[in-house]
Amino acid sequence: MKQEHIIEIMQRVVKTEMSEIERILARLDQKTVEAVKLMASCQGKIVVAGVGKNMPIAQKMVATLNSTGTPAQFLHAGEALHGDLGLINKNDICLVISKSGNTAEIRNALPSIKQSCDKLIALTGNTQSYLATHADIILDASVEKEAGVEQLAPTSSTTVQLVWCDAIAMALKEIKNFRSADFGKLHPGGSLGKQLSWRVADILDADHAPQVQSTASIREVISSLSSGRYGITAVMEKDEIVGVITDGDLRRMLEKYEDISGLFASDIATHSPKTISANTLAKEALRQINQYKIGQLLVVNEDNQYLGVIDFHGLTKEGFYAE
Repeated sequence: MKQEHIIEIMQRVVKTEMSEIERILARLDQKTVEAVKLMASCQGKIVVAGVGKNMPIAQKMVATLNSTGTPAQFLHAGEALHGDLGLINKNDICLVISKSGNTAEIRNALPSIKQSCDKLIALTGNTQSYLATHADIILDASVEKEAGVEQLAPTSSTTVQLVWCDAIAMALKEIKNFRSADFGKLHPGGSLGKQLSWRVADILDADHAPQVQSTASIREVISSLSSGRYGITAVMEKDEIVGVITDGDLRRMLEKYEDISGLFASDIATHSPKTISANTLAKEALRQINQYKIGQLLVVNEDNQYLGVIDFHGLTKEGFYAE
């Protein structure tokens, strides 16, 4: 098969599915609003049921709801009569997804599902189906045709179901005023979760806080820089930060002075260094590092006491990125 023909097939599939998605717009009516408001006011959880090719759509909806502030759980319609009905409580709302609405699994499980939950919402491609006639609210997910010449595999229908679910989930998210900070709390392990919730203190290595007193000799400065791994050391007067010395400061010292025997840390330090609170979001630390065109920031606590160093490489290694 020639390249042009393969591309033509794929273009036809994309255009077909795009056309079916656009048809959803006309179906966003009062019933849709009722369904969303019903789910937003749910005192329990949203149980999303599916079977066959609808099952991964239902599972994805559950994942999206849970990650955006709406508790949800997946129910395999085929397993509902074999003990899984126990996950449904009286104050739960069930969203049942089925293209035909007439499969054996749906017909067998639906009476028990409806009896177990508060309200039942149908997302179906057949508004005259068994599922539709038993639902409290019907959402029309019908399609004129599946993508592909013979229209055998569910394609447009599952895409439409997915878009319906995303639209519902995002509407719920807005109604509940679910924001970035909330999202970060539910996604602490991934890169996005870190970006939204991790603070400087979460990645700070407090065991490596290189420092010298302002009266330290150059030898002591070199020793402090060598013992650390950031190429920087804080210059202190007792417990107060008065400056920093970097590898670059040492190079500039050697270019400026022929005799360094009488120099002290304060003589070559950069004064009024950039600092950041340990309670600041780590992504903000990276933003400041990029803004000031520096490699590190000194980390301090609420009392402005020196805690350590956070640097560009450590932040990017943990998955933080500039926005």
